[in-house]
Amino acid sequence: MGITNKTLTAQSKGDAPTARPPSKEASVINWLPLVPFFLFATMFLFLPSISIFIRSFESVDGGFTFDNIIALFTVRDFINAYKTSLSISVITALGGAVFGFLLAYAVILGGLPKGLRTFMTTFSGVASNFAGVPLAFAFIATMGNAGLVTRWLENAFGFDIHAGGFTIYSITGLSIVYMYFQFPLMVLIMAPALDGLHQEWNEACANLGGTNWQYWRYIAFPILLPSLLGTAILLFGNAFGAYATAYAFSGSFINLVPILIGAQMQGDVLFNPGLGNALALGMIVIMSFSMIGYISLQRRAARWLR
Repeated sequence: MGITNKTLTAQSKGDAPTARPPSKEASVINWLPLVPFFLFATMFLFLPSISIFIRSFESVDGGFTFDNIIALFTVRDFINAYKTSLSISVITALGGAVFGFLLAYAVILGGLPKGLRTFMTTFSGVASNFAGVPLAFAFIATMGNAGLVTRWLENAFGFDIHAGGFTIYSITGLSIVYMYFQFPLMVLIMAPALDGLHQEWNEACANLGGTNWQYWRYIAFPILLPSLLGTAILLFGNAFGAYATAYAFSGSFINLVPILIGAQMQGDVLFNPGLGNALALGMIVIMSFSMIGYISLQRRAARWLR
């Protein structure tokens, strides 16, 4: 008279369509679009990294040696080069993170016209990729000893920016140049994170009696913190590995690790490819830790952007 659980289970099993396992041919086809990526990563990332590691232990005459690695921790010029590169990277990463975030907040959540937002995002996409020789020339022509802005300030206001000892061809000047592409990169990365803040969170905070400051202090900022820290790490790596801009801007006047690597690999006096590879290996280690930190923070940030 009654219908037992077993009968219902049997009927449900009989009525349900049987799922077909995916065929091996289909799974292979799905992997084919990734083949160019893996080939590119192998040829231009993994193989060069392995080559740099092996050649870091190679002497000038082709033998095996640990002197190149030891020199990284004992030679003062190399230590100072790492300190200078790390200093510029940290300064521009922090400056780009703070001011870039404020700019992104003004564009995304500041109530500005939509046309201005479109203009800023487009400009950020262009400016973040404007680096190398063109960027160095632009700043030299603008703020150099005979630059347009320098001469205009002298003629219009009688103000000499070099009177106090400032020069664009210094660590401070190079940091200003790096800021040009650090700000826009911060805007591009933080814009989706700011868009991911749901209006319902702010309304819920207001309904519970919270102020706008409390909303940012206890809700919005903790949610955005992983994205902020991860982007700051990305800005650090972006500045730490820059070579063309620094070389075109200052030549060998500023002691940076990428410039030392170029001198060791192509120089006539300091030619020592093994030492250049050792310097590059040190950069790879630092960049690897940066990328690990960036990936871990981005995973935490992605939980709130889903």
